[in-house]
Parts: sequence; C-alpha cells; structure tokens
Amino acid sequence: MSLPHGGHPASRFAAFRHRSFALYWAARFSATFAVQIVSVAVGWQVYDITRNPLDLGFVGLLQFLPALLLVFVAGTASDRYRRRTIMMLGASVEAACAVFLLVFTLSGAGSVLPIFATLVVFGTARAFFNPAQSSLVVNIVPQAELSNAIAWNSSAWQVATIVGPVAGGLLYGVDPIAAYGAAAGMFLTAMLLIMLIPQPAQKTVNTKATWESVIAGLRYIRHEKVVLGAISLDLFAVLLGGATALLPVYARDILDLGPWGLGLLRSAPGVGAVAMAVYLAMNPIRNHAGLAMFLCVFAFGAFTVVFGLSETVWISIVALALMGAFDMVSVYVRETLLQLWTPDDVRGRVNAVNMVFVGASNELGEFRAGVMAAMIGTVGAVVVGGAGTMAVAGLWAKMFPDLRRVQHLDSRD
Repeated sequence: MSLPHGGHPASRFAAFRHRSFALYWAARFSATFAVQIVSVAVGWQVYDITRNPLDLGFVGLLQFLPALLLVFVAGTASDRYRRRTIMMLGASVEAACAVFLLVFTLSGAGSVLPIFATLVVFGTARAFFNPAQSSLVVNIVPQAELSNAIAWNSSAWQVATIVGPVAGGLLYGVDPIAAYGAAAGMFLTAMLLIMLIPQPAQKTVNTKATWESVIAGLRYIRHEKVVLGAISLDLFAVLLGGATALLPVYARDILDLGPWGLGLLRSAPGVGAVAMAVYLAMNPIRNHAGLAMFLCVFAFGAFTVVFGLSETVWISIVALALMGAFDMVSVYVRETLLQLWTPDDVRGRVNAVNMVFVGASNELGEFRAGVMAAMIGTVGAVVVGGAGTMAVAGLWAKMFPDLRRVQHLDSRD
C-alpha cells in the first residue's frame, strides 16, 4: 500500500482525508448495523410465533437466496448505472421493510408468511446494495489509499456485526417496536449520508445487455488467476473451517458455559478481526502480500484445530480470536486485490459474484459442519474442517503461483 512511510499517524487515516469516503464509511456502518438488528429481531419474532427451529433456517435462507438468484442482474446493474444511486435506493427499500415489520408487529398478527415475504424483498434490496457499495469505494479514494480504505471498511463491518446483534437483542427485549424503529432510522440515516456523497466518476457500461455482458464478471474471474485464486481460497477455507454453527454445542456440552458463554464464544472471532483490521489500517502490508494471505489462511485452519480440541475456556476463546484475526488478513488482501485487479466497467458484476461466494461459504460451511458433526461428532467435524483448511492453503499456493508471488497492494505485481 502506497502510504507515507514511517507509519506517520496521518497515513493511518489516509482514506478519511476524503469527505466522500468518510460519508461512505458512516453510511456503510449504519446500514450494516441496521441489517444485524433486523436479522436478530426477525429471528426472535419468528421463533416466538412458531416455536419451530426450522423457521429460523428460512430466515437466513430467504435473505441469501435473492443474492444467489440475482447475482448477474445485480452485478450488471452496478456496472450500467450509478452505484451511489443504487445504494440510495437499496437503503430506502431496506428502511421500508423495517417500517413494514414495525407495522406488522403493532398489528399483532400471528402468521409468519408476511415476515417471510418481507425478508425476500429485504434480501433483494441487499442483493443490489452490496455489489454497489463494494464497488463504489474504488471510485471515491485514490488507488494509493485503497487498501487503507478497505481496512477501515472491514473494521466498520466487523464492529457492526459484533455490536449489531447485541443491540438488536437488547432492543427487542425492551420492545420489538424499538428494534424495528431503530433499524428503520439507521437505514434512513445511511440513505441520507449516501445522498451527501458527491457523484463520483465511474466507467459505466452503455452497450446493450446480452448474456455475454451479464456473465462478464464470472468470465473475468475465471480468466484472471489472481482474482480466481483469492476468491476460491476464501470460499473453500471458510467452507471447511467454519465452526460457528457448532458453537452452541461447545458452550453447552464441552465447555459448560451456558448461554452467556455462547455469546462470549460468538463475539471472540469478531473481536480478533476488529483488532487486526485496525492494526492493518495503521500498519499496512507492504511486502509479500500474497504469501501473507496463504500463511494466514493456514494459521486460521491451525487455530480451528486448536479450538476443536480445546476443553479449556480461555484457550478456546483465544483460539477463536486468533481465527478471526488471521481470517481478517485474508479478507483484507483478497478485497484489496479484487478491487485493484478488476476493471471498473466489470467491477459490479465481479463483486456480485464475490458476494455470492462469501455468502455460500458461510451458509454451506455451517451446513457442512452440522452434517459432519452428526456423522463423526462435533470435535471431529471441527478438527477435520480445520485440517482441510490447512490443506487448501497449501494446495492453492501451488495451484496459483501468481497469487503467491503478489508483493504489494498498490499495484498489479
């Protein structure tokens, strides 16, 4: 990353020197925080109505499916139209969904079908919002400060995903109206902040939309080995190493922690990730970025094994925190490379595919963990998954030598 050498404090906040980025960062944080509040509140409400755990699975699935089904449409829209405008529209629709959930709660209706229908609309808005917001950052900061911006973006996302669920649970405990009202207010705040961002320069696609143009992002990823290697490494590493779905088993049956301990375990990876994101923003990776990515994915797998085998609370918490920290390095390098190596006229479509890969790795990773736990036990599922992640890191390092040789995050080398 081309920031002033010597670690001068100004270089650590380089991206915030640009008013557009400060507004964008605040808008993204507000929107992400609101999404977490809605997800937690809806989960509690649906379970209160049906008492059926399967319905909780639908809460997540209905938010993920639109991103999968609309991956090509949403990505193409992000390249053909103004990304700032798409973000504004997305945030406004998300706010409307939160308001509808508030009104539905006030009505006292006992069916979950209106909630599920709202989640489909909510997921559709997110399917368009996410590729646009990932792509817009490149249009509002200079290339030399891109990795600094991505590091601060990652920290905003991590803080929101740690504090947001807690806030959502507390607000819902006070009153469901408070939870949905707060979420609607934060979505509207995000929309207003986005409106204040000056319209950035963007290369838009003006040619007629054809199937070839729609799948251009997928085709670009397939041919650009550095991008393909970075995205697929994260996909398989998280798919194999994800242990989040099994944390309740560890909290209750292995570590004897109870519900409060489950919250502690769930927050530990996020705390490690935030700490690492802040560190990277202030101490960017200057050399051997590709190699650092592979080593950190390997370390993520290694500490997954440590967590899987641990029966000591503090060791488990430290292992989870280190898993989050090393995963953040991988996210930081991958997202910087993805934005740097991707031409602006296909960036939206590439980011849409990347979002689906990230979502699929998380969702399928939890499914993989649950199935393996049923077959070979919880500890075995986590340990085998961690070992698989370590193997993937080694295999991908051999399969994608160009990615391994990437030196700097401010140029294509």
